[in-house]
Amino acid sequence: MRIPMPAAALALGGSLALAGLVAPVAAQAAEPGQQCLNLGVANLYGEFIEGDDTHTPDAEGAVAVGGNADFTGGFSVGQELTAEQVAALPGGNALVVAGKLTGHNTQVMKGNGVYGSKAEGAVVEAHQGKISQGASPIDFGAEFARQRAVSTTLAAQAQTAAAKVEAKGADLYLSSSDARINSLTVSAATLQGATNVFLKVPVGSVTVVTVTGDVYDMAAARTTGFHLWDEAKKTYVLDDKLQSAAGGAVRSKLLWNLPTATKVVKNSAAAWPGTVLAPNAAFDLGSGGPVNGSVIAKSLTGKGGAETHHYPFTGCLTVEVPPTAPPTVPPTVPPTVPPVVPTGTPSASVTPSAPGTPGGSASPSGSARPSGSASASASASASGSVAASAAASASAGAPAASASASPSASASGGGSLAHTGSGPVVPLAIGGAVVIAAGAAIVVATRRRAARKA
Repeated sequence: MRIPMPAAALALGGSLALAGLVAPVAAQAAEPGQQCLNLGVANLYGEFIEGDDTHTPDAEGAVAVGGNADFTGGFSVGQELTAEQVAALPGGNALVVAGKLTGHNTQVMKGNGVYGSKAEGAVVEAHQGKISQGASPIDFGAEFARQRAVSTTLAAQAQTAAAKVEAKGADLYLSSSDARINSLTVSAATLQGATNVFLKVPVGSVTVVTVTGDVYDMAAARTTGFHLWDEAKKTYVLDDKLQSAAGGAVRSKLLWNLPTATKVVKNSAAAWPGTVLAPNAAFDLGSGGPVNGSVIAKSLTGKGGAETHHYPFTGCLTVEVPPTAPPTVPPTVPPTVPPVVPTGTPSASVTPSAPGTPGGSASPSGSARPSGSASASASASASGSVAASAAASASAGAPAASASASPSASASGGGSLAHTGSGPVVPLAIGGAVVIAAGAAIVVATRRRAARKA
């Protein structure tokens, strides 16, 4: 049964998932209406711990510790990192300790290392990089806010319709058949009650197993094996470093999500495949048996043969995106277009003015013919009264062009002429008249000034 989540927490998880938690990686593609959640910087590290990390003997991937790190007894970091993975780390740091580093033999095999302070006598060395003291390149507070939001959001997702959680004696079978993502929910009591856990999902699909409850103690029922279905072999394969279903393709997209757990204990006799997201938990690796994936936790302890193997999570954590209402767009109002009047059937006529009479007369329909004198007067207004008089004289007696006009045409010029094939000619003629009149006005004005000076 799914553990109830506070409404505020779910709202926070959902809003963050749709804002800063969306994966920017183009390769992590989701279906329309879905988003890929982003584990952020944590997904670059094999151990990503908010508080203290007390651990031996090694972590094959990178290690980031927001508190103090106690590696007394010897500890190595980053042996299995590739050059590309090192380059992707903040500052190329395969080891980040924000607080104090303790330990007489800490070896950073690949990449750099940085620590806030170092205990007296502590020794840390880099084989293919450098070690420095300084501020953490990781904001652990912000990153763990992200992890908790992602964990809560994943827990709120509905279980896949075809998913099954079946206890058969000492064995627990988890199965689902979605080719893209499978979401299953199981209580901590049910999971830790199984001696063997069997998981069957399609190769290439992402699987999120949400474990509900405050404490998950794998050692309580002596869980010794996690078996993943290998479709090619048609059988379950006990996961370990040297063997895994489909060559590791299943566990690389397997995420164990423990959103409310405050304590997680791994049985030392078991190898736990997949990445474990327990951002509120004190994580006990035990003294033997690895996690074949990453651990994201509040704190971590481990000793003996308890290791974290470098198998980072590679899947798209798909969640549904709530539909949003489309923006309200006002309807487009088409412009009023006057009806086209066929050539030869003018609705209003403009008659030429009588010879020698400047200006024109308006037709009974309210249409006005273009006036040469009006154009001259308009130009003359910029040249003074002398220029206006000259412009009027220049345009007087010139017959105005006659044209067919639609009923919407007005004397103010706000209307539009019906398109008959010659529509553009009339404005050009008017423009020409304006230019000629203005030129004539300037000539006359210039001559008069010259006469006065003489």
